[in-house]
Amino acid sequence: MRPVQLILTGGIFAIAAALTIAPASAQTRNCAPRDAVVERLADRYGETRQSIGLGANNAMVEVFASAETGTWTITVTNASGISCLVASGQAYETIAEALPAQGEDA
Repeated sequence: MRPVQLILTGGIFAIAAALTIAPASAQTRNCAPRDAVVERLADRYGETRQSIGLGANNAMVEVFASAETGTWTITVTNASGISCLVASGQAYETIAEALPAQGEDA
């Protein structure tokens, strides 16, 4: 994974992890069992998992995206298997950037 992608992904995971401590009533509006969420993202948007990480309180943070449609979705799944939609959008791209040389600013 490239540095910019690592930084962006890390930032996404940090934001999503922070959102996992939101009140339960706020999360229930866009939450469902993980299997149902993954199936809906695949069927409706053609999205597949692109990255995964572990957030606060053992929450699993995942980024789903479609190379064909450019849509993307970030989910957070708690230990009981309930996934909540954290963010979504368009124009997803996978980028390939080289690491900067040692001692050079990015």
